Amino acid sequence: MDVEIVTVGTELLLGFTVDTNATEISRALAAVGGRVVRRVTVADDRVPLRDAVAGALRRSRFVVITGGLGPTSDDITKRTVADLFRLPLELDEEYLRELETRFRRHRHREMPPSNRSQAEAPRGAVRLPNPRGTAQGLVIDGPIGTAVLLPGVPGEMRQILQDHVVPLVRQRVQVGAGGPAVIRSRTLRTTGVTESGLADLLGPLEADLGGVTLAYLPGWEGVDLRLTVWGMDESAADEALDGAAGTLVAALGARYYGAGDRDLAAVVLDSLRESGRTVAVAESCTGGLVGGRLSAVPGASDAFVGGVIAYADAAKVTALGVPTELLDREGAVSEAVARSMAEGVTRRFAAAAAIAVTGIAGPTGGTPEKPVGTVWMAALAGGRTDAVQRIFPGGRDEVRYRSAQAALDLLRRVLRGESA
Repeated sequence: MDVEIVTVGTELLLGFTVDTNATEISRALAAVGGRVVRRVTVADDRVPLRDAVAGALRRSRFVVITGGLGPTSDDITKRTVADLFRLPLELDEEYLRELETRFRRHRHREMPPSNRSQAEAPRGAVRLPNPRGTAQGLVIDGPIGTAVLLPGVPGEMRQILQDHVVPLVRQRVQVGAGGPAVIRSRTLRTTGVTESGLADLLGPLEADLGGVTLAYLPGWEGVDLRLTVWGMDESAADEALDGAAGTLVAALGARYYGAGDRDLAAVVLDSLRESGRTVAVAESCTGGLVGGRLSAVPGASDAFVGGVIAYADAAKVTALGVPTELLDREGAVSEAVARSMAEGVTRRFAAAAAIAVTGIAGPTGGTPEKPVGTVWMAALAGGRTDAVQRIFPGGRDEVRYRSAQAALDLLRRVLRGESA
């Protein structure tokens, strides 16, 4: 069943508010078989709103609209959609009394006259209770299709979505398919490889994934692979995903580090626990990001003992024991210094493994030989120390985050006995 989403709000278009509602609606409806084929955002203006909703109904016959149900003059969704369905607005006396009671009981004042409009609904619309606010959700059915109206406040929208809209879409999908229909997705996480590199590697396999579609989702942590399949039941969908995931994981090799939303830091900590090792970190340009990632994992104290942020050269000497002559000869951003930092933090914390990062995050400080984005990192474990250089694109925040991810991945590979 195709679904379109229209989010209403000038503040969304101006960038003052981030549209999280459309993402949440897409995920919730996809999980029960609703196929979201289009999302659009419009201003608080009746003409673009009418055109967007009319187009969605013409194409897909089922549209979810969020926002514009408040009591102020720019809340024009309900009247605009009612006019599109050629339905008059009618006052729900029972809900009006409920609103008045809510204001007296919970806000200790009389209801403002402007809130009276929130008790109005198009004739024949199904009202969806909103326990968190004053704007009811609505379902309007007519010859041109179905429109679901939801409040724009995320907490209010979320509850009505889960309590009423998800069951409605599930029912419509099952009726339309002649039986249960589900969409199942799975995410495979990769790092240390580009989107184009993955496409070259996996492209020849896509035709053999048993109807499972593959999407590439690049980010600062790496490239996530989203596998999606339609199935007549959960068992068939999960079986198809299992087969496709197995094929891809085998092809990915060491590039794959986990599924779902699993963080690389958690994977590294699990490997450390399994081998009975502890880890310490020495950071310069990342400024504590690696240690922060590790300490954010519940139970990290089993394997993470501590770290040093040695930003200045003098701190590298005093806190980590990096020789002054090494810094003078090689420079702070060098393989030799990264290795020395890893060895120094291992001694300082009596750890069995270490991560070290030193680099130029920018926007200044680069040279022709070592441009902004140049980072050296080292990982030590089991008597082996590997060091690699990376040159990351992007601004300061991106360079720092990518460096932390790459350093964690380097230790993961060292712990697994794999090449960097």
